Amino acid sequence: MPNLGGFFDRPGKEKELEKLEAQVSDPDFWNDSEKAQKVMGQRSRLEKALEQQKKFETGVSDAEVLFEFAAEDADSAKELESLIARLEKEVTEAEIQSLLSGETDVNNAICSLQAGAGGTDAQDFTQMLLRMYLRWAERKGFKVEILDEQAGSGAGLKSATFRVVGDHAYGLLATEAGVHRLVRISPFASGGSRETSFASMFVSPEIDENIEVEILDKDLRIDTYRSSGAGGQHVNVTDSAVRITHIPTNTVVTCQNQRSQLQNRIVAMNVLRSKLYELELEKRRADAADHEATKLDISFGSQIRNYVLHPYRLVKDTRTKFEQTDVDAVLDGEIDGFIKEFLMFKKGARGTVNSE
Repeated sequence: MPNLGGFFDRPGKEKELEKLEAQVSDPDFWNDSEKAQKVMGQRSRLEKALEQQKKFETGVSDAEVLFEFAAEDADSAKELESLIARLEKEVTEAEIQSLLSGETDVNNAICSLQAGAGGTDAQDFTQMLLRMYLRWAERKGFKVEILDEQAGSGAGLKSATFRVVGDHAYGLLATEAGVHRLVRISPFASGGSRETSFASMFVSPEIDENIEVEILDKDLRIDTYRSSGAGGQHVNVTDSAVRITHIPTNTVVTCQNQRSQLQNRIVAMNVLRSKLYELELEKRRADAADHEATKLDISFGSQIRNYVLHPYRLVKDTRTKFEQTDVDAVLDGEIDGFIKEFLMFKKGARGTVNSE
């Protein structure tokens, strides 16, 4: 078996798992429930990683066997090609996870999309981005819950808030935070003119109740209003939607997709806690001179990525210069390349700073 090394460090992971198993076996393990839950989460992730590696090693062995027959057998060659494609995908996913080491990277993510400059085109672009992230999450096997959607005046969405549940959801989606720019022939403008529109993505880690975030009642303004949207069994005709404004930071969260006003309020407060926690993290990063701004004006000159559909077709990240010509695939959720490149870019930037 070839030495996979690096992020496939089986001996290191097995030793770490043994240490965790010893902690779990301690009779006093559950005396500290907060610490116990963290250990159980670490154990689960290590077990998953080792199972992933075992699957990968089996695939490598199968590839070695198929390679011997591929030159003379068309079916074996085809199977080998499919297997190599799968292994390449697994290696990419393992590489990406190896780059996630932040304190909250493993957490679920609370994401907010907001239409910017560009009128109806921007609202349509916001809906396109929502679909892109939903498709990406689906491929990852993540669970997604739409917490709030504000329909656009003519088409698309003015804003949307959604929760992504899965290992490292925050660490992965945090790379997408910032302003996104779309250039295309507008389907809404008369004469088929080329238009530029913008939408922003803001991401915060979902935090558990063990992390204290001070929120004073006097700092909150809570409004209720009638749910809007396309309708359906989960949208009530009563004033069940909730909007909470945190006055000191001017942070606004809304929720309307739960079954009652009380449930909407509970979810909105959880989202607010996560956003305020992220704002505090941003302040700390800024103090350490290690912060990439993610909430800029949603207009020209502030974008992290350009999606160009006309006069040529290209998606390009302005931070890493990574690009893809298959725009349709990107908008259908194929964004792992952009995520990996930015994580490597960020790690490299930190390494440069630390080496000075």
